[in-house]
Amino acid sequence: MDEQRIQELLHAQRRFFQSGATLPVKFRIHALRRLYAAIKAHEKEIAAALYKDLGKGEFESYMCEIGMALSEISYMISHVRKFAARRRVRTPAAQFAAKSYELPSPLGNTLIMSPWNYPFLLTVDPLANAIAAGNTAVLKPSAYSPATSELVARLIAECFSPEHVAVVTGGRAENTALLCQKFDFVFFTGSQAVGKEVLRHTAEHLTPAVLELGGKSPCIVDASAKLSLAAKRIVFGKFLNCGQTCVAPDYILCERSVKDTLVTELIREIKVQLGDRPLSSESYGRMVSEKHFARVRALIDEKKVVFGGESDPISLKIAPTVMDGVTWEDAVMGEEIFGPLLPILTFERFEEVIPLLQGKQKPLALYLFSENAAHVRAITERLSFGGGCINDVIIHLATSEMGFGGVGESGMGAYHGKAGFNAFSHRKSIVDKKTMIDLPMRYRPYRKGGLFEKLLRIFLK
Repeated sequence: MDEQRIQELLHAQRRFFQSGATLPVKFRIHALRRLYAAIKAHEKEIAAALYKDLGKGEFESYMCEIGMALSEISYMISHVRKFAARRRVRTPAAQFAAKSYELPSPLGNTLIMSPWNYPFLLTVDPLANAIAAGNTAVLKPSAYSPATSELVARLIAECFSPEHVAVVTGGRAENTALLCQKFDFVFFTGSQAVGKEVLRHTAEHLTPAVLELGGKSPCIVDASAKLSLAAKRIVFGKFLNCGQTCVAPDYILCERSVKDTLVTELIREIKVQLGDRPLSSESYGRMVSEKHFARVRALIDEKKVVFGGESDPISLKIAPTVMDGVTWEDAVMGEEIFGPLLPILTFERFEEVIPLLQGKQKPLALYLFSENAAHVRAITERLSFGGGCINDVIIHLATSEMGFGGVGESGMGAYHGKAGFNAFSHRKSIVDKKTMIDLPMRYRPYRKGGLFEKLLRIFLK
């Protein structure tokens, strides 16, 4: 779609929003129900598209994309009336007689730019929030997941008129054309490098934005952890979607005294969960592109591989790979891995961990495996990170009851459930002043030391 057609689309959405059509809560609920029904009707096609783009099996596609999208839509349908209702607040005595309230208001015409690693979920999830909040939306899925992007375009066209929700497919030219337009809100999920470009463009129009980025999310394992269970859960989270998950444990930071045992358990769990030949498994995904395959493959230091390391350039698969003896200077620690490589670093004493991680960029996620309550308290209170888990990985994003988002370099803003509704809304603060009485103390001429000043000091203290 060229820039002129994008402008025409945005103008049509702006007119539709300004007509007030999206404001009634009934309209929003009906739209969400149409989206839910369409996803259910096309479930097999969505799974097939995800397999074509990323090699995801049907079970994983439902667990990590389709099912989670349906869950978020259901949550918004159940809660949107409450979220959209005005909320009474206390009125100061100085404003007598009046009532005060906050009124959630849609931001307007929104742009949602989604990535390729979870191309269905990360398009539909924020869309559900945008619709629930009463906005229009232009969706821009990634060009690196063309099968899913094409299916999303067909599904959205089936559910909505283009002046309400529309899809723009394409690559960098379309991205640039969209970002040059004046939207009322931009929601972006992707890399830090592209996030910076998005923020530069939105700054030109003073457009608010939520950025869901990434980073190197640490997984800390201390000596008190239940190592077999820790290994089981780490292997699940790390190699889900072949490691192409923004909140995957990027690396393990393990207490040296239990490192060897943990490595043994990790290798055992990889064999249990993915078999002896994961490159041949239909349930084990692949790298999204040759470029990404080559980048991740180049991060493997063969001398430090203790398990895995095999790859197949034809299928773009890289085996689950554990690397030991890794240092902060190694290439694998120089960038977010976004692939099935699990480097292990160690520490001698737990007291080293907090100052060490305080010197790194703030991660999108942080995980701690520990049975030590003091360690849990220290990590959760003293380190800054987007969100995380104690004695598990990834699952903190699988709930609509908590906001999900980054902090610092890993992003800004949050979504999911009420946090998502709020992200796509503005809360108007309104005072409804009554006319049957009018307190005179605020009007000129002011008299110092009189009754009015005494009342003023009583009200404002």
